[in-house]
Amino acid sequence: RGSLRSFRTDVILYSVFALIFLFSSPCWGTAQALFPRAATWRLCIPGIAVSPQQECEHRQNLVLFSFPCDREERIAKEAEEEQRQKLKAVENKAKIMEAFLKEKEKEVLQLQEEAKTFITLENLDARIEQCLDNPRNYNFAIDKDGRIVKRTVLT
Repeated sequence: RGSLRSFRTDVILYSVFALIFLFSSPCWGTAQALFPRAATWRLCIPGIAVSPQQECEHRQNLVLFSFPCDREERIAKEAEEEQRQKLKAVENKAKIMEAFLKEKEKEVLQLQEEAKTFITLENLDARIEQCLDNPRNYNFAIDKDGRIVKRTVLT
């Protein structure tokens, strides 16, 4: 009776470990060391012939039933990935801020150039004299081709 119970326990454990570690080859070595006969159960499961890429993908997605060493490794990788993403976000933010500052510098330079032509109290008399010395006549008509058709005489 004891050997039957032991066999049933082995069958349950082997089937559970075969399902858990079906696609995780690095963990399979640990399971095989704990349960030497588990390798035969892995061969008995139909549909086990998968590509190494699929095994790798399933191993990466297998998070629920993993050994503590794999869990620590996964946590370390997640922390490293999180750190990398934070660093990337900081770099992106710095690039955006740099582009923003360059744009604002261009605007400031453009405003400084335009400010040279502004009429202020200091240059008001000079600008009035300039306008009186160089009169402009804006009273004219243009045809569809852009030629001046009619112009009034400035008095």
